[in-house]
Amino acid sequence: MTDHPSTYRADPENVGKIDWDDRASLHLKDDGDGVLDSMKRLRSGTFAELISQVMAMPAEDREKYVIEKAGDREFSAGEIEGLSKRDDFPA
Repeated sequence: MTDHPSTYRADPENVGKIDWDDRASLHLKDDGDGVLDSMKRLRSGTFAELISQVMAMPAEDREKYVIEKAGDREFSAGEIEGLSKRDDFPA
């Protein structure tokens, strides 16, 4: 997994590209976030691994989960599905 800043010398890095190897965690959609949020994660891994895990679930179950990516960005089930269909998504 990568663990580097998204900018270098104030120039954005990899504009428009997704870092599939970035750290991420799987959470229940309504787990309350908060100070103890990291303790509520169900799984952790790379962003691509967690997208694959969510997409392996039955469609009706996917809505219950979000993926939190480095930088406190949450991805909903619809966004996860869209990412899984990108041409650059690792197989």
